[in-house]
Amino acid sequence: MSRDETEDRVTISPVAYIRTELREKYGIPRQAGVVPELRGEVVFTPDFRDENCLRDIEGFDYLWLIWGFSGNRKREWSPTVRPPRLGGNRRVGVFASRSPVRPNYLGLSCVRLLEVRKDPENGMILVVGGADLMDGTPIYDIKPYVPYSDSKPDARGGFTESDWPVLQVIIPETLEKNVPEELRTALRGVLSQDPRSGYQRSDSREHGMRFGEQNIRFKVEEGILTVTSVEDVTGEDH
Repeated sequence: MSRDETEDRVTISPVAYIRTELREKYGIPRQAGVVPELRGEVVFTPDFRDENCLRDIEGFDYLWLIWGFSGNRKREWSPTVRPPRLGGNRRVGVFASRSPVRPNYLGLSCVRLLEVRKDPENGMILVVGGADLMDGTPIYDIKPYVPYSDSKPDARGGFTESDWPVLQVIIPETLEKNVPEELRTALRGVLSQDPRSGYQRSDSREHGMRFGEQNIRFKVEEGILTVTSVEDVTGEDH
């Protein structure tokens, strides 16, 4: 059946934006739920702050967030990509991956709903856990996770079934005290997933990533990530 492609083109607008401690693309976990301690706040745009939009949402433990790869829109998509899981050494089809560089730049994340609360300035806010989204990411839709239809425990996982190395993380006490106590577990979780790209995995030089209001610098040697400095960057643009 032939179709007029122009009739199928649509314009979508964000219904919300998310606030997280992940202030840059570097260091974002490879998938949602990998670091459950990472919290985020879904703040709705003015047009969608009607409390009725969230009626009965508390009955669901998990939500699907449909969002946009806002940091990659200037890059042209390619039919094949190099997934980090394969070390950046092998190409797979873009539709066989979750690459951020894709035709429509849409992402999908399953997050845990921790709390629904009312903010005096922004209306109803969803507090979620395990988010793999950069601070300020636009959310285009939210749908409940339905266990009987969304869970497929016997499904094959393709090339993602290979083990992902988890690093031992060492943060000297003198440095860890510079990180807010409520963020320390989440930071350790992010670092344990090895924030370096697939191309840098054999690189033992010092690296840095922004987490909350700190710049975290670290080195990785023989499966051990050691934090070398924690610098306060409060007030800097991000």
